[in-house]
Order: sequence, then C-alpha cells, then structure tokens
Amino acid sequence: MNNFRILVVDADRELCEMLRSNLEIEGFQVDVVYSAEAALELHLTDYVLLVLEVVTGTISGFKMVHIIRQNSELINIPIVFLTSKNTENDRLTGFNLGAEDYITKPFSLPELVARLRAITRRINATNPQRSDIAFENLRINLKNKQVLLEEKEVLFTRKEFEILKLLLENKNRTFTRSEILSLIWSEDAFVLNRTIDVNITRIRKKIGPYDKHIVTKLGLGYCFE
Repeated sequence: MNNFRILVVDADRELCEMLRSNLEIEGFQVDVVYSAEAALELHLTDYVLLVLEVVTGTISGFKMVHIIRQNSELINIPIVFLTSKNTENDRLTGFNLGAEDYITKPFSLPELVARLRAITRRINATNPQRSDIAFENLRINLKNKQVLLEEKEVLFTRKEFEILKLLLENKNRTFTRSEILSLIWSEDAFVLNRTIDVNITRIRKKIGPYDKHIVTKLGLGYCFE
C-alpha cells in the first residue's frame, strides 16, 4: 500500500492531522491542505485518491470535483467525500459527481480505513490479459481507462466508466440496480437507486449513436444489447 498517496482536503486542521497520523500508520502516504483552492494549486495527478470535505473555503468540495472532472487526466481519480453535509440531496450530489464513497461526520476511523483499503484494492486490481472491450466503433481501453467513440476519447467519470465497462463486457445480461450498486460502489456506501439512473442517462448521451444499445428492462434493470 506504500504507493497509495492520498490528499485530504478539509478546513479542520486538527482533523487533517489526525487523519494524516492514523492513515500513515495504516501504510498510506498522506498530504493535507485546508481548502479546495489550495488543493487545485497542486499536481493532483500525483495522488491516487482524494478525501474531501464539501464545506472547504470559497470553492466547495462539490465545485472542486466539478472543476477537476473537466481535466482528462483527473476524470477517473477516485474521490471520497468525508463531510458534515449529510442530507439525502448532499449524498446524491456527491455520488452523481462520481464519488467512490460518501461518509458523513462523525465517522468511525476503522470504518474509514476499511473503505479506503477497499477502494485502493479496486485501483490496484488489473486484468493484464485484455487491453480493451469493443462494440463496433465504441471501445473501452482498459489500460488507460479511456472510452473511445470512433477513436476519439469521450470523457467519462470513474463511475460512468465502470458502469459502461460492466454492461459492455457482459452484453445481453441484465443487471438490476442493486447488482450495479454492489459491483460499482463499496458495500457500505449509501447510494440511491436514482444515482444509477442519472449515470445511465449521462452515459447514453456520451456514447451518441450507441445510446439505444443500453436498454432499460422495466422492473429489472439495464443491459447492453
């Protein structure tokens, strides 16, 4: 786990230092900054995971994620919100921005560590026997985590990428919303079924002429036909 460098963004300096100390004991490399503005001045490609408070300086954590998702090098960086914002709408916003997890304060440190470990295990998991998945002129490059439409890259969030990958590599298999949630999000993440629908809608818009191949099976779920 020594190569997993994490950035924590939170205005609470005492909390940041507590997280740094405890996560480093667990084997992570941890940097901290106290505002989204400060975070955006860093080379965020140096990190494999961002842990963000929503309320952080002039730029909110939500706004920060929106900004970095415009950068093709950062669109797939995993994000965990660790925040005092705990309404259903807040959680929905976080997951719709492509967050890996949304954890509200107060939180359990052992649980946080377990969730971060689960995410880093997924990051570290690779399939060296395949380099891409394709359907006609729609292609997923697994190595570079890219979606290509007629060989032009289309920017996908990490969650959008993983959902499309799941459907495309299992053509004609229907996945329920519950199955997609369990396969794409961590087990303990609080995610609404609407989050799946929002991500599917965005994916359809991004894959253009192939949008109708993602079929809604009423009362069941989604499949790629």
